[in-house]
Amino acid sequence: MRVDQFPWLTAIVVLPLVAALLIPVLPDKDGKRLRWYALGVGIADFVLMCYAFWKHYDASSATFQLAEKYAWIPQLGFSWAVSVDGLSAPLVLLAGLVTTLSIFAAWQVNIKPRLFYFLILVLYSAQIGVFVAQDLLLFFIMWELELVPVYLLVSIWGGQKRRYAATKFLLYTAAASIFILVAGLAMALYGDNMTFDIAALSMKNFPLALELPLYAGLLIAFGVKLAIFPLHTWLPDAHGEASAPVSMILAGVLLKMGGYGLIRLNLEMLSDAHIYFAPVLAILGVVNIIYGALNSFAQSNMKRRLAYSSVSHMGFVLLGIASFTDLGVSGAMLQMISHGLIAAVLFFLAGVTYDRTHTMAMDNMGGVGQAMPKVFALFTAGAMASLALPGMSGFVSELSVFVGVTTSDIYSSSFCTVTVFLAAVGVILTPIYLLSMLRQVFYGSGIAPTCDINNAGLENQEDKGTVCFGTDCLLPTEAVYSDAKPRELFIAACFLLPIVGIGFYPKLATQMYDVKTVAVNAQVRQSYIQIAQTNPQIYAKGFLAPTIAEPEVAPVLGIVK
Repeated sequence: MRVDQFPWLTAIVVLPLVAALLIPVLPDKDGKRLRWYALGVGIADFVLMCYAFWKHYDASSATFQLAEKYAWIPQLGFSWAVSVDGLSAPLVLLAGLVTTLSIFAAWQVNIKPRLFYFLILVLYSAQIGVFVAQDLLLFFIMWELELVPVYLLVSIWGGQKRRYAATKFLLYTAAASIFILVAGLAMALYGDNMTFDIAALSMKNFPLALELPLYAGLLIAFGVKLAIFPLHTWLPDAHGEASAPVSMILAGVLLKMGGYGLIRLNLEMLSDAHIYFAPVLAILGVVNIIYGALNSFAQSNMKRRLAYSSVSHMGFVLLGIASFTDLGVSGAMLQMISHGLIAAVLFFLAGVTYDRTHTMAMDNMGGVGQAMPKVFALFTAGAMASLALPGMSGFVSELSVFVGVTTSDIYSSSFCTVTVFLAAVGVILTPIYLLSMLRQVFYGSGIAPTCDINNAGLENQEDKGTVCFGTDCLLPTEAVYSDAKPRELFIAACFLLPIVGIGFYPKLATQMYDVKTVAVNAQVRQSYIQIAQTNPQIYAKGFLAPTIAEPEVAPVLGIVK
């Protein structure tokens, strides 16, 4: 078999799954051999996808690449069809990086390690499968497959309320997944031929009366995963109870599955219905940004604060998708990549802090920065990226969304002004709750100590350096909290380097998908032109501008609609 004929994507999806099936028979007593095995599989799969994309992926093409298709159940038109384009390739790499590093972060797992690493590898395979699936039924199967590992990972290795959080996650996401199945069946059965192939479905001309309910159903399904208000309530509970490695995957990868689904199916395949729903997405995006920021500020649990921060940042994805501009849609993609890296490193560092303090209550952590300066420095860098400090990836992605919405010639100037102003309020709130978190955790909460310094039994009780580390009153040099270890420094650096790299040179990420997002946006604008010709007042005057500059033609996407 020639190298260019090798089934790269199938190998990338199947490798973690096959490796997981071997875990039950691997000889191991204390879990040390298992963790090296799981890490080796993660690294091998990540290296495999990097090589395949480096050699065989053409970023200048908007068409599907590395396509593989094998008949599975011909009677139902069901096939194993996988491929990548600008929408999926960067998210596949993101999933590979985050999941591999989460395996490395789970180095201390000593409760049922065999089951833990088995579930992580199955989850690895499922999430890659979601991003590369080009058969809608295969997409649904992979979407459902990832629910089981996440449920078990939260319910077994989570906190005190882990079963409640895991059950809530499962009920929300499983119920929402029904909409994907129903929409997929409706699209497959429409017309003369039944097919689940996404490229073939994109060529069908669905009537608007069908597109609108399909779009609404898929918006609910993907909105739950993306944590769109009011479908977000599972997220803070899941993050609050999940272990740090699982939270890294939840925030870094699984949330992005919702954004990917919105762009792949709602925006690209149901572009006519998107014209009607776009202002709704923009409004929901603003609500997410402000609501998430306000709720984040009110949390005293560190992981719940970070979880609501994710809710807020996903609002920018919605704004970009609804912008009708090349820069806005590109910004939505960049926000997913950027937030995946930033959220993963923040949840990892939250886990590092928890390993030392054994609490997530920020009021009980004050002052640990003196004992853990390296953790403090890394946490500060991650927080700066999250609050969109210039030079970090978060700044570039949020700025792209803002400029994309502001320069949109579809919406009226008043709608753009109000939307950007309200979104900016959320941006102002972000540094408030993040810097407040850093102060409470590393400098001191400002409340009375939970221990008696005068009776702490220290050799020099009059020393002004005596501080209260949660419930321990002692000198910083006598603190039991160890600083970041080489393994933890390496994991954090693997996240922070691309965050800074994209911040200074965004083309590192945007060159992978720009051609595709431009083509998708052109197709959506073409739909707007056609609808506006027959119904120029589809929205109230305050929402949409009456005309756009000139007719546009959508470039070739590899499919013809």
